[in-house]
Amino acid sequence: MINKLIFFFCCIFFATNGKTPKTDVHPTPKSMIQKADTAAIDAPSDDQIYNAKALSDFFQKLEKNEDKKNQKLNIVHIGDSHIQGDLMTNEIRKKLQQKFGNAGRGLVFPYQLAKTNGSYNERFKSNRTWESYRNIHPVKNCPIGLSGIGLWRDSGGFVMEMNVKDLAYKFNTIKIITPQNQDMFDLAISSKINSIQTTEPKVITHKIKKGEVLGTIADKYNVSVAEIRRVNHLKSNNIRAGRTLKIATKETREKTISMSEFVPLTIESDSYSHYYNSENALSRIFLIPNKEAKDYELNGIVLEKNTPGVIYSGIGVNGAKYSDFNKYPLFFEQLKSLHPDLLIFSLGTNESYDHLDPEKYIRELKEFISNIRAQKIDAPIIVMTPPPSLLRRKPNTYIDDYARQIINIAQKEDIAVWDLYDEFGGMSGIKQLKVQGLIGPDWVHYSKKGYEKQGDLFTQAFLKSYDNFKLKK
Repeated sequence: MINKLIFFFCCIFFATNGKTPKTDVHPTPKSMIQKADTAAIDAPSDDQIYNAKALSDFFQKLEKNEDKKNQKLNIVHIGDSHIQGDLMTNEIRKKLQQKFGNAGRGLVFPYQLAKTNGSYNERFKSNRTWESYRNIHPVKNCPIGLSGIGLWRDSGGFVMEMNVKDLAYKFNTIKIITPQNQDMFDLAISSKINSIQTTEPKVITHKIKKGEVLGTIADKYNVSVAEIRRVNHLKSNNIRAGRTLKIATKETREKTISMSEFVPLTIESDSYSHYYNSENALSRIFLIPNKEAKDYELNGIVLEKNTPGVIYSGIGVNGAKYSDFNKYPLFFEQLKSLHPDLLIFSLGTNESYDHLDPEKYIRELKEFISNIRAQKIDAPIIVMTPPPSLLRRKPNTYIDDYARQIINIAQKEDIAVWDLYDEFGGMSGIKQLKVQGLIGPDWVHYSKKGYEKQGDLFTQAFLKSYDNFKLKK
């Protein structure tokens, strides 16, 4: 019996001291298990998402769609400047759609017309200037809704052109989101040329000779001096030899004027949007004024395909906090138009720059969730902890506190949590992020490589949680 015990303890000793070579090294050390102990919940040793059971409803839909491939699953990711540029979210979108099917691009917004940065997947241009307003500013009587940025004009005469650059996101359905679902825009994919026959004065040129004056030139062509001055924008009667004058004679000539006119499409509507569906996939479309409208206010555009799979919409506003979204009821009302099956939140960096204490931060997060639930949106929620950053060149301890508090409330609030702060090394790993070229020169925003790394790590964690869900059934 003693020999067996000795053998048993020897096995434990060598098992705990044996080292297995690693093939994939994360950029920074982890402290997940320590945080999980603090939060008094099970450590996500396999799936890396805390309280992943909160995602069961969505995972059931995902599994059903894998079997039957007949559903569209809408994921909506809401955040700040880390999200507005669509670098991390585009990485997640591509990977999930590769596995589960591409049902469309989702929500897009004309960031270029609002003079700010946005996704590379689509481009907007217009022949007119648009006014814009963001939710980060004090509350005014402005239509800040789904995109967190409002775009509007108080007069028509505009053409807004949208071009899809990534042809994977050609679309069959386009939905227009406006305040109170007002019918403000028409859509067109082609134009016709209207030709009008008219006449215009025949204009000839006259090269001024030495000694000539305006009076003699006017008499020669039977026109007035004033008319010559008007046509040539002359401020006086002084002219110089060798120059050329335009002379508008009393003769006329025929002229054809061609005008391009967009042909409006037949648009339908539901409770959330005005939309158009095309049998053929489109990559370009024009928004033009509805002639019955007086003002033109745009909150977002949704692009979908006639195929099942994942639609991944990103909503990001530079400088935004939970409190900024909470100011505008229209945002929560219009969120229903995306029919979210899963919600992901990425906010907290800007709160830390306001030195917001963790308790108030959590209150704002809870209010945000409450405002969503009040709209009867019961989609599961994943909260991403904010990524590591520096605050005035010093470790940002606020974000460390936010991350711990988010994990602490996960079970009580029935939310899942992905700890991006810990995945990227927390306060101790930020220098390594710089060495690896993952964080930008301001020590707050990340490089393209850094955001794509975040997207890749999240997708891995999400898919591991999904696999675990299927194994435990």
